Amino acid sequence: MSKVRENKTLAENKKARHDYFIEESLECGIELVGTEVKSIRTGRANLKDSYAEIRNGEIFACNIHVGPYKDGNINNRDPLRRRKLLLHKKEIRRFESYINQQGYTLIPLSLYLKDGRVKVQLSVGKGKKEYDKRDVMLEKAAKRDIARQFKEQNKY
Repeated sequence: MSKVRENKTLAENKKARHDYFIEESLECGIELVGTEVKSIRTGRANLKDSYAEIRNGEIFACNIHVGPYKDGNINNRDPLRRRKLLLHKKEIRRFESYINQQGYTLIPLSLYLKDGRVKVQLSVGKGKKEYDKRDVMLEKAAKRDIARQFKEQNKY
């Protein structure tokens, strides 16, 4: 009998795709405390304005807000503490080569459950300029208008 594998998204950084061109992404583990896992499973995580940095050959996620677990008492940790991401040295070096270039940054895109463990989709992004963001918004609006007109034509 095979195990059913389901990936349940717990938190997503929607702003990241708006602010960055995503170059490459990778699944990685995250070092959490028990009350943080319980809190994330209840949907109390927020990835807005989060980023990752490389320190001493290790990658740490910063500004990931994990709200305190309501039944956690003294075991709750600081909601914005720096959390270590679990990657192989080879993967860290590959990300480090991107980061050494001008304009690239590490961004956590989503937190999700995989086989009962919390995983992070970490990606390398290059910042968009203001005119790039406007172009994307105009393109979305045009697609939406076309879809609306197509739907109206097929209605009759």
